[in-house]
Amino acid sequence: MGAELLAPSLTALREALSAVRLPLDLPDAAAARERARRAVAQLDDYVLPRLDRLDAPLLAVIGGSTGAGKSTLVNSLLGRVVTAPGVIRPTTRSPVLVHHPDDAAWFASDAILPGLARSRGQVADARTLQVVPEPTLPAGLAVLDAPDVDSVVAENRALAAQLLAAADLWLFVTTAARYADAVPWDYLRSAAERHAVVAVVLDRVPPAAMDEVPAHLGQMMGQRGLGRSPLFAVPETEVDADGLLPDAAVAPIRDWLGALAADAVARKQVVLQTLDGAIGALAGDAPVVAAAVRAQADSLNTLRADAEKSFAEAVRSIGVQTADGTLLRGEVLARWHDFVGTGEFFRAVEQKIGWLRDRVVAAVKGEPRQALDVKVAVESGLEVLIREEGEAAARRVESAWQAHPAGREVFAAADDELGRASRDYATGASRAIRDWQGDVLDLVAREGAAKKSTARFWALGVNGVGVALMILVFSQTGGLIGAELGVAGGTAVLAQRVLEAIFGEDAVRRLARQAKNDLDARVEALLAVELSRYLSALDAVDARPEQADALVAAAEAVQLARGDLALPVAADPPALEGGAGTPALEGRVLDPGERLDPGELDPKAQRDLEERP
Repeated sequence: MGAELLAPSLTALREALSAVRLPLDLPDAAAARERARRAVAQLDDYVLPRLDRLDAPLLAVIGGSTGAGKSTLVNSLLGRVVTAPGVIRPTTRSPVLVHHPDDAAWFASDAILPGLARSRGQVADARTLQVVPEPTLPAGLAVLDAPDVDSVVAENRALAAQLLAAADLWLFVTTAARYADAVPWDYLRSAAERHAVVAVVLDRVPPAAMDEVPAHLGQMMGQRGLGRSPLFAVPETEVDADGLLPDAAVAPIRDWLGALAADAVARKQVVLQTLDGAIGALAGDAPVVAAAVRAQADSLNTLRADAEKSFAEAVRSIGVQTADGTLLRGEVLARWHDFVGTGEFFRAVEQKIGWLRDRVVAAVKGEPRQALDVKVAVESGLEVLIREEGEAAARRVESAWQAHPAGREVFAAADDELGRASRDYATGASRAIRDWQGDVLDLVAREGAAKKSTARFWALGVNGVGVALMILVFSQTGGLIGAELGVAGGTAVLAQRVLEAIFGEDAVRRLARQAKNDLDARVEALLAVELSRYLSALDAVDARPEQADALVAAAEAVQLARGDLALPVAADPPALEGGAGTPALEGRVLDPGERLDPGELDPKAQRDLEERP
């Protein structure tokens, strides 16, 4: 079959699936985690071992619902008690694997179902496989009695799913009273999707319903992709002192299994069909898991974009408000007026800047005290603005993240208080503003030292010229309106004319642009530190987007190897003839073509079913 060519690609797929990390509890994450876990388990329990040992005996797993009679069926098929039925529900016991003594070597090691320990005796441990040699069972066939698929014990349900996934052949047992239950059909639908070989045993069929109930179940099977699967109907009957069904009730099932065991070609066909279906399903699972991996990465990218957008908006808003005159209000405006004087000062400037120089030189001795007051007011106003915008950015991020399931999870896991600015933010804002003001004063000092008009410069002092430049920076975009335009706008014009008289028009534009760029850069750096808290919280999530591509590539490699090998698919497993003429107290195989018209069962048969416990 060329299994050696397929095995490496399946091993790579297993490695890719086992490496999957879905740390965020997104809506599809739990299902994808379970899908990946089951895929790895099936590769370990069935696909890889079976590929390595294609000549191993056929493993038929007996599965079904609580109280369906699985153990009774196994014991009756063998003619003696090898597995104890669970009288008290739920029952926790070890699964039982029965094999011919000549096949003991196949099941003694952990090559098959490696996750289960082995025992020769009955134990109450769901993770231990009780191995029973039975000479009446045909060589080449093993039968495994699995736990209930709908057990109230989660461990039993998980083990039942694991064992069914490791089966070459499913012998699924249900009852005439419960054959339409949802849980068994979930498993049967999964088998149909995987093209696994399945036979269904309909147990405890009332004699009056023997013609109609099996046919109705057969119709359901046909509608769900199992129309070609054998269906055995076991009548409701008494058991003997050992709890065994009459031989006639189970003989068709025993004969069917015996025919499979005796026919090496048919047995291999069953193995290949189930194996090929399992491999195809695994290759189909990988892209689904990959989509979940991408969803994790996409969610984190969305959260990252939300955070970056919020803080970029804060940077933009501060940049606008430090240029449109917003800061030329309140305390800053009042302190500037104290520095430059009243309306007489404005009129003097309009007459002659040189006269202003003389007036200021005569009035000012050393550094003007009012310039320091303006500097403090600027510092205070800037700090309020920067702190408010930082807090607003934090609130925007919180709002955006809390609206996203991944964001809520990241928020809850973060050590930092992400709903507000950091504790160090206010201190950092103050430091950034003071450093900027210091740079502005250094800038004007260097520029003033190179100018001939030092009288004008020293008349205002470094602080005076510096705050004049700050005032000019805050009014560059002309956003003032109404009364503000006449008051604050006039102060900005005054600052510009004073600076132009000292440095010249071109130099003033350059200085204002340099001071503004420096302020913007400091604000951006300050808010980048705040943003980093959120980015660090995202980076702490162990999402690995590269795994998506690895999964898809591994699945494609499996499909390519599987297609190149052209695994032969089994024809329908051997079926026994049967039909409406079968005696009421004997088991039978329902003819796949036998169907009921859509509608209700015979009223008497329906009443018989409803009266069953």
